[in-house]
Amino acid sequence: MDSKGRALDNILIERLWRSVKYEEVYLNEYKKMSDAYISLKNYFKFYNEERFHQVLNYKVPKEFYLI
Repeated sequence: MDSKGRALDNILIERLWRSVKYEEVYLNEYKKMSDAYISLKNYFKFYNEERFHQVLNYKVPKEFYLI
């Protein structure tokens, strides 16, 4: 396995985790692991169903991928 194009393969996942960290994790202080789980579950629902994405022509992923 070579590393050619590897950065391009991972760019979407890296961007997702950057958004998760800066928009959810770094802004909250979780007391218990269950609090983090619930908060992240709600964030991913928001990310996929409500948050507009520039790369998707300002559509939400759910709307974009169901076309």
